[in-house]
Amino acid sequence: MFSASWSMLFAAGLLIAVLLFSLSSTKNSTVDYVFVWKQAEEKNIESVEFQGDKIKGHWKHIPDSPDSKTPKLTDDFEMVLPMALDHELLDHFRTNGVIIKATSADGTFSSRDFIWLLIQILPLAFLMWFLWGMMRRNSDPFGSGPLGSFIRSPAKRFKPSDQQTTFDDVAAMEHAKQDLQEVVEFLKTPAKFQRLGAQIPKGVLLMGPPGTGKTLLARATAGEAGVPFYAINGSEFIQMFVGVGASRVRDMFRTAKENAPCILFVDEIDAVGRIRGAGLGGGHDEREQTLNQILSEMDGFQQTEAVIVIAATNRPDVLDPALLRPGRFDRHVTVDRPTKTGRAAILKVHSRRVPLNDDVNLDKVAAGSIGFSGAELKNLVNEAALNAARDNRDNVTSEDFDQARDKILMGPKREEVLGPKEREMTAYHEAGHALLAWLLAEVDSVHKVTVIPRGRALGVTQLMPDEDRYNIGEKRLHSQLAFMLGGRAAEKLVFNEYSAGAEDDLKRATQIARRMVTRWGMSTAIGPVAFRDGEEHPFLGKEMASDSREYSDDTARIIDAEVQRFLIQGDQRAVQILTEHRSKLDALTVALVEKESLDIGEITAIIGPPVRRDDEQPSQDIAP
Repeated sequence: MFSASWSMLFAAGLLIAVLLFSLSSTKNSTVDYVFVWKQAEEKNIESVEFQGDKIKGHWKHIPDSPDSKTPKLTDDFEMVLPMALDHELLDHFRTNGVIIKATSADGTFSSRDFIWLLIQILPLAFLMWFLWGMMRRNSDPFGSGPLGSFIRSPAKRFKPSDQQTTFDDVAAMEHAKQDLQEVVEFLKTPAKFQRLGAQIPKGVLLMGPPGTGKTLLARATAGEAGVPFYAINGSEFIQMFVGVGASRVRDMFRTAKENAPCILFVDEIDAVGRIRGAGLGGGHDEREQTLNQILSEMDGFQQTEAVIVIAATNRPDVLDPALLRPGRFDRHVTVDRPTKTGRAAILKVHSRRVPLNDDVNLDKVAAGSIGFSGAELKNLVNEAALNAARDNRDNVTSEDFDQARDKILMGPKREEVLGPKEREMTAYHEAGHALLAWLLAEVDSVHKVTVIPRGRALGVTQLMPDEDRYNIGEKRLHSQLAFMLGGRAAEKLVFNEYSAGAEDDLKRATQIARRMVTRWGMSTAIGPVAFRDGEEHPFLGKEMASDSREYSDDTARIIDAEVQRFLIQGDQRAVQILTEHRSKLDALTVALVEKESLDIGEITAIIGPPVRRDDEQPSQDIAP
């Protein structure tokens, strides 16, 4: 198997051979016949060895060089004989007590000759080996040649004994588990379905936001079925060499068929499965060749081959239609963020090894974490445990969960200290947001307001939804605009100037207003029409040749005017409410400057209970 480690080992061996050769080439000194004769007379030669027409010997004491041109002599010497057999020199050596040895001239092969031959042959052998491997790569797509580790599928195999995850470890997601339960039953008893002519889906696509548990569901499916589980990331198919991705796909599917029944799990399949022929790059690039190979392999399954392909993505909109059609990924399972009941179950799973205080109510924590995914809930439990560990406590309290949620939602506290003027302006800005959320029944309840710099903000007003919400109405959106512009309106009302701190508020309010006009049909001037704003990116596989705007300049002017009107109405509504309740605004600001952070109980004590939905009549000036 050829790998980087073998390459390094070969290079090191070659370097050592070169060094040995260089050392061996300078070990013996070459001298002439007369100099050897004189040194023998002076009895300075210990031993000699006749090797054909050469003599190799060893000095008793290293003599001086015969002339200035000859380099310094070493312990050993060499000499070429004038004739193959010199009896006079041989007798001369015997007379002066030199030890005489001899080796045959036929077939002599010294260590120096071996090293020289090795240096000559090894580079050529390595080149031939590499070229042979490249040719085997083209003839053997499954990677049995010396370069097989490079083109072989890097999918990790998990045996049934290695899989400890089952559906019992997956909290909530009941609908997703129900869809995957059929896959488990087919892998266990395929004859039950085949006798009725039913065909199990070849592929199951798990779609959902990041952190919702798609990978966990795939592992649980394999654990329930008790079959081998192969896992790979979509980006692991792509390499800079053409054809490697397709070879890895072929090898992965071949291995899966040999070990059927089994499950292939491809995480982040959008890395290789994006729409072909769109965006940047043509149909000849490596990614599209890899995708084509996946399509052909999934079509090549026989009905008797129990191989299920499970893929996960959070961008199903960019996947190629050929990948999503029936016969490939037949079943699409949506894995959404958990509901309140699901969040409570997930919190119980992740807090099994966490010692909780008696004041911790996981149902209450779940109610206060609307919109959290499974990964975020796990992070919430971990942050609470870390906070308790920093305080050297033996268990985790409800205060730890509150601080962990604040850190996740608002960011960690910063060390910056605001000046008196900036602190007061920030306090009025956040008090404006908080007061409008307090007085507008359509806006979510205020959970906490603080002027402590957190994350990238100088102050934060944290809202807490009262319930899970999957749709939103026009009145609530207009109230949201007024709430977002409340901080800016408070600054203008008190200081008669605007600050740069409202940049993010203006950005989010403008995005909502533009969506109301161009996508949700909430403008009477535009009507029930949806327009594309050209927000798609060509790198995600979307069209870039067509015009990004599908409406005329006149319509664009009307859209801009409607967006501006929505924002101006929201700003005027915020100014009106804050002017009417100026005393509450000032009282809230004073408390913020003094305490830096106020929770719902403290706000209630200062300005009274919040306005409920039944207390407020629908406003007449918010509708366009």
